Amino acid sequence: MINRIRAIRKAKGLTLADLAAACQPPTTAQTIGRLETGTRNLSLVWMNRIAAALDVDPQSLVRAEAQEPARIVAELVASGAEAIATPREAVLPHELVTHEDASAPVVIEVTASVGEYRVGDLIWLSPLAADNPDLTRAINRDCLVPRPGGRFAFGRLIDRQGKLFGLLPPGAGQKQLVVDNPAWVAVAVMLVRAL
Repeated sequence: MINRIRAIRKAKGLTLADLAAACQPPTTAQTIGRLETGTRNLSLVWMNRIAAALDVDPQSLVRAEAQEPARIVAELVASGAEAIATPREAVLPHELVTHEDASAPVVIEVTASVGEYRVGDLIWLSPLAADNPDLTRAINRDCLVPRPGGRFAFGRLIDRQGKLFGLLPPGAGQKQLVVDNPAWVAVAVMLVRAL
């Protein structure tokens, strides 16, 4: 197995010292360097500490030797696509599960074009407890909210008053939905669309 700590650290713009300081408890840049190069064994304890500091899943720190990582090879600018000087590994965002009280990500499969969504789209969402203070970041973002009877409401979170959540569905001409006291609210964090 190949250790991906260096690639992920660089993709996030961190130095060895930055990563060492972000670990809980903090460690030294020298220790991080030894773990990156493999001169020190990457135990499960170290994997968990470093993954938490990098805000990634521990399993993303290693990959099979035969597996080639996805690479960022170009940037899209106003004038078009431009090659970057040094291709770098593409690191999947870990916004999907970043909160202590967050559950596993949930996904919506789009089976009919609605609003800006197309058939085949997969909308990845990060669930948070309805009383989580981080839900303030969900205002004006698409959210999935459970309703009674095993149903769901999906749309732009436009209002929250106490335990009432107001959502504007993505379809044209649809009325605002209000959900009272949901157990959780899942915030859309990633759209996967096949081309």
